[in-house]
Amino acid sequence: MRAAVLHSATGALLLTTLSAVPAGGTPNAVPGVVIAAERAAAAGIGFGACTDVPDLPETMECGKVGVPLDYARPNGKRIELTVSRVRATHRDPHNSKRRVPRQGSLVFNPGGPGASGLYFPLIGMIPEWKRIGAAYDLVGYDPRGVGRSAPLSCEDPKTFFKGPAPAPTYPSQTYKRERVARAKAYARGCAQRAGDALRHYNSLNNARDLDVLRAALGEDRLTFMGASYGTYFGALYATLFPSHVRRMVFDAAVNPDPAQIWYRNNLGQSAAFESRWEDFREWVARHDGVYRLGRTSQAVLRSYERAQAKLAAEPAGGKVGPAQLQGTFLQAGYYDDYWPSRAEALSAYLKGDPKLLIALAAPPREAAAEAENANAVYTAVECNDGPWPTDFRVWDRDNTRLARVAPFETWDNVWANLPCAYWQAPRQQPLDVRTGPGELAPTLILAAERDAAAPYDGALEMHRRLTGSVLVTERDAGTHGIAGGPNACVNGHLEAYLLEGRLPARRAACAPHAEPRPAARAEKSAAAARPAR
Repeated sequence: MRAAVLHSATGALLLTTLSAVPAGGTPNAVPGVVIAAERAAAAGIGFGACTDVPDLPETMECGKVGVPLDYARPNGKRIELTVSRVRATHRDPHNSKRRVPRQGSLVFNPGGPGASGLYFPLIGMIPEWKRIGAAYDLVGYDPRGVGRSAPLSCEDPKTFFKGPAPAPTYPSQTYKRERVARAKAYARGCAQRAGDALRHYNSLNNARDLDVLRAALGEDRLTFMGASYGTYFGALYATLFPSHVRRMVFDAAVNPDPAQIWYRNNLGQSAAFESRWEDFREWVARHDGVYRLGRTSQAVLRSYERAQAKLAAEPAGGKVGPAQLQGTFLQAGYYDDYWPSRAEALSAYLKGDPKLLIALAAPPREAAAEAENANAVYTAVECNDGPWPTDFRVWDRDNTRLARVAPFETWDNVWANLPCAYWQAPRQQPLDVRTGPGELAPTLILAAERDAAAPYDGALEMHRRLTGSVLVTERDAGTHGIAGGPNACVNGHLEAYLLEGRLPARRAACAPHAEPRPAARAEKSAAAARPAR
C-alpha cells in the first residue's frame, strides 16, 4: 500500500513460532517487549548533535534506541533506531508573554512502509504547528530497516533506477512474463541480502519498537501521530498496548481489516486513484486558458496519452519515459498542491520544452540509495505482514478486471507488490485490530473523503474498530494526510485534541480546503501567448 505522508506544507508476518500469538491468547504475550522496554527506560536516549545529518538547526537533537531484532529472543541480536527531537518551545505563538507547559513527547511516523520520520521535528517551524510544538517535544525516528536504523537492502542501489521505461496500461503477455521474472529476482535479492533477519521487518515489530521508544523517552503513556501506513501499526499498538496510550492521531487511516492486509488494500487503492486522477484532469480542464491541455477531462487525458506516446518513442533528456511520467503524475494523486507543476510540465513538454518535466520526473541519481532502501522496507513489511496470492494468474485475473475501469495506477501497483507472490520468508496472519469500551483512551481519526492512497472506507473501518474514536472528515477533498495542512477546521480539531484532550461529541466534517491556483509561471506564459487586443 504505497503511501507517503505528512502534508507538504513546506516543501503503505512473520513471527517465529515462539513469538506468534497463541490461539485464544493475548497479543501482548511476547515477553521480549517488556524486557526491552525496561532496558530502554533505564538507559534513556543520549540526545546530542545530529552529526551525520547536515544542515540542521541546533535545536534538533539525535540519539539511539536499542531494540531486539527478534522480540522472542530479547537477549539476542539488537539493532539501533535513530531518533530525532526538537524540545517543546513553551512559546505561545499568539501570546508571547504566556509560557506553555510541556505535555510530553509527540512521536510521529509518516507511513510508507519505508518512510523516514527523522526530519519531522522541524515541522514545528511551520505556523500551523507552532502551538503543538510549544507544548510537545516533537520526536521523529527511522523505523527498523529505514535510513539510519539497521538499513535493509534488496539490490545494489546503483541499479535501482532502471532508466526510461514503459508503463503499459494494458500490458502484453510478454511484458507480464518479464515483470514476473523481475519480481522473482527481487524477492531472491531480499532474501540473499537480509538472510534470516528478513522475517523481522514487519508491522507488529514496528508497533513493539514504538513501545520501547516510549519507554526510552521516559513516557508512561504514548502520544503518537501516524500518517498513512503509520496509522496501521499505530492501530496495532493500540490493540497490543491500550493502557500505554495517552493520545493517538490517525491521519489518512488505512483499512486495518485483516482480510485487507495487504493485497486487497492495494486493489482498493488502485480503484481510488482513478477517481483522483479524474479530479486532477477536471481541474486542468477548468484552467484550459492557462495550460491548453483540453477543455474536458477526456481532452486532458488525450494530451497525457500523447505525451506517453512521445516519451515511448524518445525519452525526454534520455531519462524520462512513460514510467517516469506516470510516477510523476501519480504524485498529483497524493497532493493537490502538486497539480499546477504537473500541468505546467505537461503543457510545456507538448509545446516542445521538456525541461520542467525532466526536472520533475528524472530519477535523482544522488537519491538512489535512499530510494532503494525505502522500497526494500516497503516490500519486506508488506510481504511479511500477511498472505498474498502465490499464483500470478490470480493477480492477472483481478487486475485485468480492475484495469478496465481503473487503468491509471492498476498495473503499476501490481509491479510494485508482485515480489510478495514469490517471497522467501514466512508470512503472518494479521492481527485483528479491535478495542472494546474503556480499553483505549479516545483517539482522533482524520480523513479526506477523496483520498486515493488511503481510501475513505479505511477511516470508517478504523473508526468502527477503535471504540471511543472520533472521525473528522475533510469533505470533497483528496490530499493524503491533512493534519497541519491548509484546512483551519481540521487543524482546530487537531489542536483541541492534542492540547486539551478535547474531541467532537461525534463525527465531524470540515469543508474542503481551497483548490490550488494555476502556477504563476504558467499564468505568465499564457498571458504572453495571448494576442494583443
